[in-house]
Formats: sequence, structure tokens, C-alpha cells
Amino acid sequence: MELLKIKKLKPNSVVPKRATNGSAGMDLYACIEDEITINPGDLAVVPTGIAIELPSTGYMANIIARSGLGVKHGICLSNGVGVVDSDYRGEVCVGLCNVSNVPYTIKPLERVAQLVIVPVAVMDTVEVESLEDTARGAGGFGSTGKN
Repeated sequence: MELLKIKKLKPNSVVPKRATNGSAGMDLYACIEDEITINPGDLAVVPTGIAIELPSTGYMANIIARSGLGVKHGICLSNGVGVVDSDYRGEVCVGLCNVSNVPYTIKPLERVAQLVIVPVAVMDTVEVESLEDTARGAGGFGSTGKN
């Protein structure tokens, strides 16, 4: 079994863990001393107090929103999905935004996101003059069904 190495950068940081055996993601916790209030339309960067080492270049870590924060409070990731590359060794931070119409306050050690480890297909690239035709072709954004 390959291991995800976690380094605590601050004494009060929490090592990510899966809530249940069936959980795909490991909870990431806000490693903050004071509460952070995110007003409607505002952005915030929340430190987790950890750094990670993935087992190889064949993996990446995704930072994924917590559904409860998004659905109940309108708190989502400011960049959609965060990407932690295999060679990054700095602190893992979570960019959040408030798309609701009320302020939301992040409390110390609150679960703010999930960390999901994903395999990466590493490929060489080659420039070509044309691509193989398909039935769909260049159709996108609703081209295969109802918009």
C-alpha cells in the first residue's frame, strides 16, 4: 500500500482523515487562531497547517468542496477544484468564496474542504495537423442534449 505523508506545520493542525470507510475524501480542517468571516461575494484563504508528500508523480491531490458548506451556506471553493501537484511541499490552503447573501464565519478547526488523492495519467504531447473525426465533432456545451 502506498502512503500519503502528512507533515504538521503547526501544533494545532489536524491530520486529514476519512470520516467513514466509504469516504472518498479526507477532511481538511481550518488551522486558524481566530475566526474568519467571509462576507457575501468575498474570498478567503484558509490555512490547514499541513503539508503533504504524495507517493509519486503518478498522483495528485484535489481539494474538493464540502457539500454541507456549499448547499447549506453557499461556501464553495474559489477556484472550483484545488490541485496539489506531486512536487509541492508547502502548506495546503483552501480558497473559499461566499456565494450566499449572508456572512459565514469559519471557526478554528472547522472542516472546510476534502482532500481526494487521484491517479494522474502522465503523457507526452505531440502536435498534429488534424484529429480523428467523431460523431460529436466539435459540439460542446449542451450539444448532446437539453441545455
